[in-house]
Amino acid sequence: PGCRGAQGRFAYKLLHDLFANYSSALRPVEDTDRALNVTLQVTLSQIIDMDERNQVLTSYLWVRQAWLDAHLTWDKNDYGGIDSIRIPSSYVWRPDIILYNNADEHFGGSMETNVVLRSDGHIMWDSPAITKSSCKVDVSYFPFDGQRCRLTFGSWTYNGNQIDLRNRLDSGDLTDFVENVEWEVLGMPATRNVITYGCCSEPYPDITYTLLLRRRASFYIFNLLLPCILVSFLAPLGFYLPADSGEKVSLGVTVLLALTVFQLLVAESMPPSESVPLIGKYYIATMTMITASTALTIFIMNVHHCGPGARPVPPWARQLILHHMARLCCVYEVGESCKSAQRTPGGQRSRGDAGGPWESPGEGEVGSEAGACPWDHCLCHHDALLRNVGYIAGCFRRHRANQRRTGEWKKVAKVMDRFFMWIFFLMVFLMSVLVLGNAA
Repeated sequence: PGCRGAQGRFAYKLLHDLFANYSSALRPVEDTDRALNVTLQVTLSQIIDMDERNQVLTSYLWVRQAWLDAHLTWDKNDYGGIDSIRIPSSYVWRPDIILYNNADEHFGGSMETNVVLRSDGHIMWDSPAITKSSCKVDVSYFPFDGQRCRLTFGSWTYNGNQIDLRNRLDSGDLTDFVENVEWEVLGMPATRNVITYGCCSEPYPDITYTLLLRRRASFYIFNLLLPCILVSFLAPLGFYLPADSGEKVSLGVTVLLALTVFQLLVAESMPPSESVPLIGKYYIATMTMITASTALTIFIMNVHHCGPGARPVPPWARQLILHHMARLCCVYEVGESCKSAQRTPGGQRSRGDAGGPWESPGEGEVGSEAGACPWDHCLCHHDALLRNVGYIAGCFRRHRANQRRTGEWKKVAKVMDRFFMWIFFLMVFLMSVLVLGNAA
């Protein structure tokens, strides 16, 4: 205890002797024409936030500065072997090293921590700081993007002839870095720059730390990209819906609204710049495709609902759509409502076919001859009967022609539905592959 008390008395005496005639306002050098060497080391502890919209990086740093104070030296043998003391940083001269690209509205500096003063005059000042720095954010490949954020430290008033700023290490220290859930740190190289600004003729050195970041894209893949891909594959199925269901256009509009909501979510977090994110391009391309598919669906429904008064299917459409494209899209059903007549093997009509539209006047005469009424007794009714049967047969023939024409247009619409369904499935697949390829 007596030894510790003697150490305390020596420390008080040392502090009194050192700062009796000391001023912290002047640069501590013996020769004012020589530059003072200051070394800087930055340790990245944590990335607090990356605000892409405002382009501001908030980080927690440990800043270590070291320099030689020629006026604060002593012989440790005269003070009981005391080699170093820790005193408030406000007692000594400190270099005005600040963050050039500071984006904090309060412009706060480092904490007022103690400095370690050694007997040879070397001072080491470790201070933690929460900094907000401006960072140029490039979201062209969001959410598979990487960012390069620079932290530039330098003296605000001392030029290179007064303070020679040096970096202690070639990169920032990442030993005590706390992993971030959104960003992965790839490195933090440091470079020393000497710049001559337009205001002054003296050079000003600075140390620039480049923080290399890569976004962890798992969150955005499962919450933004994967739902968009699933919804995109759902859109071409609108062509597979029957035209009579009345839900073809509703499905396209619903999918379009869902993608619009996802697009708004991405736009809220991105800066309003000219570069469109990769996922935004995918959304826009998908929305354009769905808009085109909805317009084609409306056109195909119009073709499907062609009435009896529609023109017959043109020969080129019959050859191209009903023949080649139907085979290509595996559409084999004709879709006609009436089938050809069934005849008995002996040429006689079945009982259920009596009075059908295929009845001819000759067949009516044969039937009347085989009946109970002789020819001479039915002669007076023969002409009226033939006229009525001909009128009925004509009506049925026109009805069958209209049904055949309507069935052909329905088959044209069905073949076009299948054709565009496969085309749009292929387009969605290619767009998804291109997005993932650009991300890689």
